[in-house]
Amino acid sequence: MRILYLYALLVLWSGTAIAQKVSYTDPEKDDYKSTEFEILGKVSGNILVYKSDRDDYAVSVYDNAMQLKDRVKLDFLPRKLISVDFVSYPDKVFMLYQFQRKDAVYSFCATMNGDGKFKDAPTMIDSTRIGFYSKENKVYSVEFSEDKSKILVYKINQDKENDNVFYTFLYDSTFHLMNNSRVSLPMETKKSFLSNFNLSNEGDMLFNKLERTSNRDYIVSGSLVIKRAAVDSFEQVPLELKSQLLDEVKMKMDNASHKVLVTAFYYKQKRGNVEGLYVSKYDYAQNKLLYEKEVVFSPELKGNARGESSTNAAFNDYFIRRIINTKNGGFILTAESFYTTSRYQPWNRWNYMYGAPYGMYSPYYYSPYSPWYYNPWYNNNNNNQQNRYHYDNVAILSMDDDGNLLWSNFIHKSQYDDGEDLYLSYMMVNIGSELRFLYNELDRRNYIMTDVGLEPDGQSSRKPTLRNLDKGFTWMPRYGKQISGRSVLIPCVYRNYICFAKVDF
Repeated sequence: MRILYLYALLVLWSGTAIAQKVSYTDPEKDDYKSTEFEILGKVSGNILVYKSDRDDYAVSVYDNAMQLKDRVKLDFLPRKLISVDFVSYPDKVFMLYQFQRKDAVYSFCATMNGDGKFKDAPTMIDSTRIGFYSKENKVYSVEFSEDKSKILVYKINQDKENDNVFYTFLYDSTFHLMNNSRVSLPMETKKSFLSNFNLSNEGDMLFNKLERTSNRDYIVSGSLVIKRAAVDSFEQVPLELKSQLLDEVKMKMDNASHKVLVTAFYYKQKRGNVEGLYVSKYDYAQNKLLYEKEVVFSPELKGNARGESSTNAAFNDYFIRRIINTKNGGFILTAESFYTTSRYQPWNRWNYMYGAPYGMYSPYYYSPYSPWYYNPWYNNNNNNQQNRYHYDNVAILSMDDDGNLLWSNFIHKSQYDDGEDLYLSYMMVNIGSELRFLYNELDRRNYIMTDVGLEPDGQSSRKPTLRNLDKGFTWMPRYGKQISGRSVLIPCVYRNYICFAKVDF
């Protein structure tokens, strides 16, 4: 009897462990499909979502069951915001926004509580005169550290020698100014650009200075650039590239060990095939390169990665999506196969990678009608309505502390849509014991959410279909956000309205 009782407990425990609960918000009359939004997360027990539509700004406050408690209009904001960034804490949210008035751009910070209210007047950070006829009116950028103890607001101007002049404003978690500086970074050629801005928990600013070929296809040289929190100068550690031509470069910090990883797919010749992964690791505390290597992809790995391509060209359509640090000092990298087909122009990978100044700025919030929302490598020469978007297999590569490949796995999927890609790609959720991959699969002209789990040893398993998948809600998984250890919030479209689904794992 005791054995049967224990067995019943195990069955009940396993059933509750794999069941996922889904809670939806009700459609709000002002939340059309065109509404821009950003998920702020869980603050003082409430779930906050910022929304903007035709220069009207509001914050929707939901309880844990996703019932609307309040919709707070942000009437104090200027009618025309240039951009807004949010830094969320358990009990507050910093809202950093910029706007233009006459010939100047102003940067402000306002503090929001868990009810979406602002008790104190906004604080001005800085202002910049840009002239009445300036088209590029986004002046300020924001980075914050992993533990959110440091926030950096900065702007970059160019002097007569085309060097980049940085103006930085470093704040702590109470938004007290710790340091501000003016420092110049030489830019030797017009083919140089900046990318991958990061802020360490100590307040050090790290980014890459890279140089590409004349036709902008490949990275041929570069360096890691470090600005210490209280030092008004830059330190540079060069990438010791040999014969590699690098694809889009990605960087990932590990604050616990004070190390930073720089990685990219690499080629051996122009317009060649992706041969493998370039990996370098730096100790930024000691300003030291630890190693730099090539991880060659085996024919077996390429065979598992290929979709419609040949084995040699298997990784040519893959883009690096995420890098996750592991406890053993290594990392897990995910990459997704992405490409477009069109009647009017052939697919060109390099058109989608380089186009924004100083690297790829993320959108300050999401809009279904913003080109940055559709495609992170948007190119103005492309006509979205003529494109068919393809999002296929996801590669997961696990590397050890020395940059050696431990294991690999693939999530095999085939997604496509014409004119827009709102419902394609995937969301990765880290619940501690495993990684979960959520994505849509087409079933009888309807999208069905699929859930695949990945164990620490690389073994994958398909989970049961999410419960409470009400008909009429079409999910946009890649724009979701993890709001707690085992909960995510994912936007949906319901009868042309934006709604949100909370999934509890």
